[in-house]
Amino acid sequence: MPATASQLDPPIALSNLGRCIYAAAIIALGVENIVCARNASRALGKQYDVIPALPWLPAIPWLAYLFGAVMVFCAAGLLAPPSRRKAAMTLGTILFVCTIILDVPKYVVAIGSIPLRTIVFEPLSLACLAFLLPDPSATPAWLTRASCLLLGVSMIIFGIDHFLALIFIANLIPAWIPFHVFWVAFFGAAFIAAGVSIAFNILLRWGAFGLGLMFGIWVVTLHLPRVLGLYGIPGAPHNPNEWSSLFIAVALWGGLWAIARARNTA
Repeated sequence: MPATASQLDPPIALSNLGRCIYAAAIIALGVENIVCARNASRALGKQYDVIPALPWLPAIPWLAYLFGAVMVFCAAGLLAPPSRRKAAMTLGTILFVCTIILDVPKYVVAIGSIPLRTIVFEPLSLACLAFLLPDPSATPAWLTRASCLLLGVSMIIFGIDHFLALIFIANLIPAWIPFHVFWVAFFGAAFIAAGVSIAFNILLRWGAFGLGLMFGIWVVTLHLPRVLGLYGIPGAPHNPNEWSSLFIAVALWGGLWAIARARNTA
């Protein structure tokens, strides 16, 4: 059957690709969480002092099992049109509730902590992307507006943190890439500009596409080589935090491309 014009439309094709990337990354996070919970249970029995794959979860194996299974189930539902809306709303709600209940209380007592701030705004960003994945006509207008606003604010905060931790982040860039400080500042400014674009629906398609492309570049040049051991970082290939950082970056890449289509937030 020949493809229709809408199926050949680049924004729609990009959105479909992004949704698949997002779903695959969420499935990978869920599987990783189940594996880490299984290993923790075998090693420690009832001693819950091993950090699970997702940094925003408490170190409780049964909770990691449950959360991982729900993530896999919801992400699989994103790939099928009949279940897409319910899966997206469920995943977004779970991520949002976990952020508010588990992470915000830890952050408010250490408001200046960039790592804790990241732990709050990463799942919040993934939640907002989940809410924005279905067709806009299937999502309440207030939820679409709120998700765009919170997602945009999250990106702006990530950008500001790039400037606050300029030298630290520059030291994480591999040696073969020149001008470390410049790139950190450049991507920080890109975060802020794209965040404003998404929050206020100003050239949203381009802001989401550019930011997604940035995460895709990071996946290929930073995260994937680290977990494959190509940068010689001790223990990186076996570190769950490195893998979860990779999958979160992939999810943000895919989710941003999934929403890089004309969207009315009015």
